[in-house]
Order: sequence, then structure tokens, then C-alpha cells
Amino acid sequence: MTRSAVAAAGLPIAAALLGILAAAASGFDQRSALAPGLSAYFYGFFLDRYPLFAAAILYGLARLVLAATAPGPSGFPRRAIGLAFGAILLLSLCIYPTFGGLVLRGAFGTGSMAFLNQQPMAVAFALGAAVAAILFGIAMGLGVLAIGGQTGRRIGRRAVSLVVRFAALWFAFALLGLAREAGFGIWPRRPLDGRDAGIAAGLVLAAFLPHALLVGWSGDRRRQDSEAVYAR
Repeated sequence: MTRSAVAAAGLPIAAALLGILAAAASGFDQRSALAPGLSAYFYGFFLDRYPLFAAAILYGLARLVLAATAPGPSGFPRRAIGLAFGAILLLSLCIYPTFGGLVLRGAFGTGSMAFLNQQPMAVAFALGAAVAAILFGIAMGLGVLAIGGQTGRRIGRRAVSLVVRFAALWFAFALLGLAREAGFGIWPRRPLDGRDAGIAAGLVLAAFLPHALLVGWSGDRRRQDSEAVYAR
């Protein structure tokens, strides 16, 4: 994988890490003034239980922006419309009707039902993380398709790529879901301090690095395939 591909793959992770840094630097917590009604929409069970999902949203949005600005055959109108569609879909699944959206509600409901049906906690947690990865991945994937970032690939390679990327997202959401167990504090009930920011940054980096590298490697392969076709 080329150096430029590695750098591009890391940009969405950088966006998520900058979000953590901004939250720590600003002292943002649930006592921060928000527009009327917005605090009840934003603060709640899912942000309190899965706080690093906010970083995942930033990662997903940055991934769509990167796909829209990457070299490719799609024209500007399709890229702009595809980016808008992907962003709206991702945000709808992640923050509607309140923070967590269908992604965390589906994950929590699946894990809870599995546990109530006598499944071990580890199995229930893994099932919940899988549902979150599926829904989140569908939103990002449809956005990338709308932008035009998956053209020119063989069906077999695309299927393998989808399975591997799903596994990477599954790992990411499982790791982010263990933030409290990893020692992350009680943000957003109090401001994010340096220790918690460090833990959050480490978890986000470890969680999304496999997916980012897979996307970068895949993009590098597509560019090489395109160059080989044009060289014939």
C-alpha cells in the first residue's frame, strides 16, 4: 500500500480523534448549554452507556467525505448527491429518534434478547456488536455506492472485501462498547479529562485502524487495476 493510501486511510481516524480532543479542550459535558430541547435529544442512556459511538459517527462521516474526494470516474454532481445521501442516511441511523438511533437500539435490543434467552454475556455482546456493525456498514456502504466509489471491481473480490470489512467494523464496535470496562470515565456526566481522553483516543485508534487500513489497501488495489486497464 502506497504512502498516500495510508495517509488517506488515516484521515477518518484523525477526524474521530479530533472530535475527542475538541470535547476535552472545550470542557463539553451534559451541563453545557444547548438549544432548547436538544439536550433531551442528545443526552440519554445510549450516550451515557456507549459514549465513544460519537467518535464512530465522525469516523463514518469522514469516510464518506474521503470517498467523495478520492480520484475516480464519478462527476461532481454524483459525488455531491451521493455524499449528501450517505451522510443523511448515516446520521438518520445513528441519531434518530435520539442519539444512538437504530444502530445502538438494534444492537442493544439484540444483545438483551440473546442474554434473556440464556446466552452467555460474551455471546450477547458479540451479537449486539455485529448488529451495530451491519447497520453502520450498510449506511456507509450505500453512501459510497451512491458516490460511485465501488465501480470497476469483480463481484468475487467485492464480496470478500465486504466480509472482511464487516469483520473489521464488528471488531471496532465491540471494542468501543467496552469503553467503560477499559477505564473510561463518566463523560458526558462530567467534562472529559486528560486521562479519559487518552483512553478514548487509544480505543478509537485501535478500533478503527484495521478497517481504515483495509479501505486504504482496497483503494490502492482499485487504482492499480485502473492504471493497468488504461495502460493496455
